[in-house]
Amino acid sequence: MHSQRVSSPYLVLGIGILAVSTASLFVRLGQADGIPSIVIAAGRLTLASLILTPPALLRYREEIRRLTRRDLGLMISSGVLLAIHFASWITSLEYTPVLVSVVLVSTAPLWVALLSPLLLHEALTRRVLFGIVIAFAGAVLISLSTSGDGGQPDSNPLLGSALALLGAVSVALYLMIGRRVRAKTNLIPYIWLVYGAAAATLLLAVWVRGDSLSGYPSEGYLWILLLALVPQLFGHSSFNYALGHLPAAFVSLVTFGEPVGSAILAFLLLQEVPTPLQIAGAALILGAVIYAQRVELAAQSGSP
Repeated sequence: MHSQRVSSPYLVLGIGILAVSTASLFVRLGQADGIPSIVIAAGRLTLASLILTPPALLRYREEIRRLTRRDLGLMISSGVLLAIHFASWITSLEYTPVLVSVVLVSTAPLWVALLSPLLLHEALTRRVLFGIVIAFAGAVLISLSTSGDGGQPDSNPLLGSALALLGAVSVALYLMIGRRVRAKTNLIPYIWLVYGAAAATLLLAVWVRGDSLSGYPSEGYLWILLLALVPQLFGHSSFNYALGHLPAAFVSLVTFGEPVGSAILAFLLLQEVPTPLQIAGAALILGAVIYAQRVELAAQSGSP
């Protein structure tokens, strides 16, 4: 029994990695059914918000009522940034291969480190700066791989890469706001309010663009539902569970398996083969992000 209790967080973490790795696959399938990227993003966050509504209101109604205007303002701002993240990242998958898009959007920890001196007055160490330089070199390699279209009819790797980087910067800002608010708010009400603000922002964008929420194949709505359930709710909930049983340093590093899992699923199910330059650039970026993450965690623990 003891061995089962020890192994179960590792199993849950592994399943969580697989769950979040399916996101790009479901997005591509939805796009193939003719659903605009902004509608996919809006559907994902709206469904996730609706699913969270009963537990949020039944169990945390009083906590939500006690939130200050400042806290609510920060959560709404966080939701807007999350909306930008999903809109830009999902759209990037129209123009660039899964491997490139997912790796570039995974550079969020580097952007947190780069922006922290300006926004949080936290020092940028030389080691983290070294990691940023290496990641930039990897991004340059990826930008040179203009021949890899990932099977997309409207391939534009540079635009796709730029959108993925916008997704990384916006989610980095989202995480930085979360540092201040999440510490005094339970998980369910926090993500319910943030996801709700993100959903409202995306639905407004859908209305402004004149896109329709209806009229698509039934399979397309299935992909959006799976996006909300598998990577959005189940995947990230698995990470939160693992954090309660395993060291944060281990969990944070293992989550960088998502780009690898996404690339494998894209290869097996979408017949998407990355170019050598894309693989080399992705390896440099992932290595730099993992290195910078380990440096930050070592600094927090006081290790040399």
